[in-house]
Amino acid sequence: MPVPTGRLAAATAFLSLAVLVLPWRPGLTLLVVDGALVAVAGVDWLAAVRPASLGLRRSVPAIVTLGERAELEWSVSNPSRRTVRATLTDRLVPSLRASTRRFRVTVTPGAAGGARATLAPQRRGRFVLGEVTVRVAGPLGLVARQVRRAVPGTLRVYPAFASRKEAELRLERARVQELGLRSARGRGGGTAFEALREYGPDDDFRRIDWAATARRDVPIVRTYRAERNQRVLLLLDCGRVMAGRCDGVPRLEHAMDAALLITVVAGRLGDRVGLLAFDDDVRAAVGPAAGGRPLPRITEAMYQLEPSLVESDYRGAFARTLAQWHRRALLVLFTELTEAAVEEGLLPALPLLARDHGVVIAAVRDPAVEAWSGESPTDAAIAYRRAAASAALEERRRTVARLRALGAAVVDAEPGRLAPELADAYLDLKATGRL
Repeated sequence: MPVPTGRLAAATAFLSLAVLVLPWRPGLTLLVVDGALVAVAGVDWLAAVRPASLGLRRSVPAIVTLGERAELEWSVSNPSRRTVRATLTDRLVPSLRASTRRFRVTVTPGAAGGARATLAPQRRGRFVLGEVTVRVAGPLGLVARQVRRAVPGTLRVYPAFASRKEAELRLERARVQELGLRSARGRGGGTAFEALREYGPDDDFRRIDWAATARRDVPIVRTYRAERNQRVLLLLDCGRVMAGRCDGVPRLEHAMDAALLITVVAGRLGDRVGLLAFDDDVRAAVGPAAGGRPLPRITEAMYQLEPSLVESDYRGAFARTLAQWHRRALLVLFTELTEAAVEEGLLPALPLLARDHGVVIAAVRDPAVEAWSGESPTDAAIAYRRAAASAALEERRRTVARLRALGAAVVDAEPGRLAPELADAYLDLKATGRL
């Protein structure tokens, strides 16, 4: 169908005013003028190049990380013998935050033109890019042809990895431990025997090899390195408690950042990393495979996950973990330490894991609650809020104590500190042979 343009509307308004000014009969004159204008518009529409004949292509990166920017490019080629003036509108979802979704281009015969836009995604997920509306105006610009063109494409937005720089710091610390040097937090150089060497002033006398010392007549110590090829399984809670916002984003986002950091550090140290995401059912599962880089596999499995408003089935997730992976592993559970949820779901199921595996529970605490607990009660509302915050913090401390009593290590940190503190806990467990 013909699509009238602004130029046609302007011409119609101008001719209507002209008819009123002319001394001829207005009714007959208006009929003649409108008929002539419709005829000219029809000829202009027939002369317009068909939008379906244009070559249309959209270029977009396959993967974008949340918080970063990417470039989207459109290209239009003109195979006809006439110059084309086209307007294109791409149906992009608002959360991609495109700098523009609509552009105009003039393409000469046999040439190509296009435009670019910047994308700044505001949420994770898989975005299917679909139709582009193409409108081509006639030579006079009075009427245009319009059609919707299917231009398939897919954009995957991966979770933000805000603690990426922390990974290198933790890897450097692991290298220091493997060299047998002192580190600020380390309590050992590993548990896998590596070599013998002469005793130095900084060596632990408990590592002296007395048989080798007797043969050489000088003190000889054993050196160790951290064991490799161990298993680290990330259990990511995607239930109701992870939907709560902390520092402006859902708790699940903080957990994903920490999971990515552990994946990088453990993978670079030679350990096998796997993932099981769950709510009331298993949402994603990635086995701890040997070799390769685990980060792409873990990221691909996580990037579409969103918290569900259901109670998490810890027992079902733990049973699936034990049934699928039998060997001892370090299990890192990302969840929230709400007393009711922990008491009803996690505490009864935790002994299933703690009996044969090392367990670390990671959670992010809300700094706003701590700030409220220290407020000066200047009125009744602030006093009630302070009392509620203090009670919530006390419940959280009791919950952490009960989890530790069952044999689990607990990392309860503020936003931005969960990932590095969890990595420190992992390196401590690995260096002291408790992994």
